[in-house]
Amino acid sequence: MNPFKQHIFLLLAAFLLGGLSLQAQKICAHRGYWKCEEAGNTQNSIASLRAAQQNGFWGSEFDVHLTADDIVVVNHDPSLNGISIRKNTYKRLLRTRLSNGEPIPSLADYLRQGAQSSCMLVLEIKPQKTVHRTLALAKACVEELRTFQLLDSTRVMFISFSFEACRWIAEQLPGFGNQYLEGDKDPETVHAAGIGGIDYHYTVFHRHPDWVARAHALGMDVNAWTVDSKSEMEYLRDLGVDVITTNRPLLLREVLEKQ
Repeated sequence: MNPFKQHIFLLLAAFLLGGLSLQAQKICAHRGYWKCEEAGNTQNSIASLRAAQQNGFWGSEFDVHLTADDIVVVNHDPSLNGISIRKNTYKRLLRTRLSNGEPIPSLADYLRQGAQSSCMLVLEIKPQKTVHRTLALAKACVEELRTFQLLDSTRVMFISFSFEACRWIAEQLPGFGNQYLEGDKDPETVHAAGIGGIDYHYTVFHRHPDWVARAHALGMDVNAWTVDSKSEMEYLRDLGVDVITTNRPLLLREVLEKQ
């Protein structure tokens, strides 16, 4: 069977098994909606989350790290303005500022804003220096979500490049959205670990377009990141992924409205 026919066969099989939705794909703003004036072009800021909420996007992705004194903070890189997060206390990090003037948000700060709308909080657990610290970060996130009464599968989901973190979430919170990011494992391997979805870079789905239907046939969710060109948005839309993560959510909305 040639690759195209195989892909169509898998899509049909997934649909018949009830794993493939005919609903339009969902829009996830990458690190919030930050490429806009209201957020000051500052990713992972409170303002970028607020902008994603105000624009009615399905979800807003953000990244978390653990400080030296075990405070969970929202930031993509392991350092802020040259200051290592893992080697410094939260108090030390507050001496510097994001590009829009905000202090680095703690997860508590972020969740206070997150509670203001139904926008899905897509929480990325960043791998720390050791697996032990990565799992400590995952546990701290769960406790913080519980404190803010946001430990709810309709309000938050988890993603990570750490297979161990995803597996821990699967064990502790089996009903929650939970997706592996690395792109180095096929859907069957991820599913066998109890992890409910894959969230891979869009290039992975060019190499393995059949992975979308194979994941759906297993009842898994499929996300793709970070998709900023119209042609890639159209490709993934037509491939049938469930969620597309983008820095250009308004463009993606236009593409999906033409579906």
